[in-house]
Amino acid sequence: MTVNSRDLSTSDPELYRAIQGEINRQENTIVLIASENFVSEAVLQATGSVLTNKYAEGYPGKRYYNGCEFVDIAEQLAIDRAKAVFGCDHVNVQPHSGVQANIGVLFSVLDPGDTILSMNLSHGGHLSHGNPVNISGRLFNIVFYNVDGKTERIDYSEVMSLAREHKPRLIICGASSYPREIDFAKFGEIAESCGAMLMADIAHIGGLVVAGVHNSPVPMSDFVTVTTHKTMRGPRGGMIMCKEQYAKKIDSTMFPGTQGGPLMHVIAAKAVALKEALTDEFKQYQHQIVKNATAMADQLTKKGFRIVSGGTDNHLFLIDVGHRGLTGNVAADALERAGICANKNGIPYDTRPPRITSGVRFGTPAVTTRGMKEKDVLIVADLIADVLLDVTNEEMLRRTRSRVEEILKDFPIYRHKLEG
Repeated sequence: MTVNSRDLSTSDPELYRAIQGEINRQENTIVLIASENFVSEAVLQATGSVLTNKYAEGYPGKRYYNGCEFVDIAEQLAIDRAKAVFGCDHVNVQPHSGVQANIGVLFSVLDPGDTILSMNLSHGGHLSHGNPVNISGRLFNIVFYNVDGKTERIDYSEVMSLAREHKPRLIICGASSYPREIDFAKFGEIAESCGAMLMADIAHIGGLVVAGVHNSPVPMSDFVTVTTHKTMRGPRGGMIMCKEQYAKKIDSTMFPGTQGGPLMHVIAAKAVALKEALTDEFKQYQHQIVKNATAMADQLTKKGFRIVSGGTDNHLFLIDVGHRGLTGNVAADALERAGICANKNGIPYDTRPPRITSGVRFGTPAVTTRGMKEKDVLIVADLIADVLLDVTNEEMLRRTRSRVEEILKDFPIYRHKLEG
């Protein structure tokens, strides 16, 4: 059998049907998961290219395998474009994910037992910032900072106090569910005051940083990690940016330290997405993401829902559904039955466990990619309110789903019909 003798629909009909089902789900669902987006057709083409066949351990011009002249071009394009997009000294485009990027930084400059100061997961941080269930929390001494109990915003004076008390070797700033702009310059001052290195995780807000919608952590950070999906609208993967003095440590920690062969098809897709990020259209898109998130949060506030921290400055916001007598898992499941996909999420000082939660997280990157503007997301916000005010009304949920599917006919994801 030759490699191209059978396509997926005939060689593996079960998997083909699953992919077709996912295409249909994406087309007919309002996706409001803050970490999800829709890539361009060009990114899809690169991700599904023959570059998946090539092993390329090492770095451009310094590979351990022969036959890497063309994948070298792809990786160097990704590197050069990332430098242009973010204005960084050095970048490693090989991390398979944001977590791999974060672990790569920790393993490059820390020893087991070293102290890290980072944001509490339940207050907006990330698992890989030292949560006990993650390898980052098992190998290092973690001190967490929280958000203020009243404002639900970072209390920089508390961060400064903790830094001076515990003298961490590394401070991590950045978040996965924090709806407010982060003052990276202030974190830089705090790190300098206690002699710590600073790592900014901009996995969620990378695109906003590129467009200048959010301030950049690159000038004051020793390390910046980012995912190439989410607001960057590229393939699933990660990158590490750092000051030149750390370049060799970062590269050797990624390979051979924590990864083997890089995913060259994904790196090629990263290069495509980074080229897209250099356009004016991309910057306009990022501004629209924030406009849409703000419009939705404001509308839901008018409907009587409590928005964590009172609103949003970025691409996401959280509703305290516990304020309405609901749990996050019940609310998210009801929304999904109505054709609206978000996720349950803990909120600051949540009294419910992570599998239940008192909050739901919403994000606007995906609906903005589909072309929605403020007037469109206001309709979506009204649908969300209808569902959350009557989560057990199955007839209403079915009507809402029909309404969702009708709305989305005006916002196709791709110009051409995709085949699995």
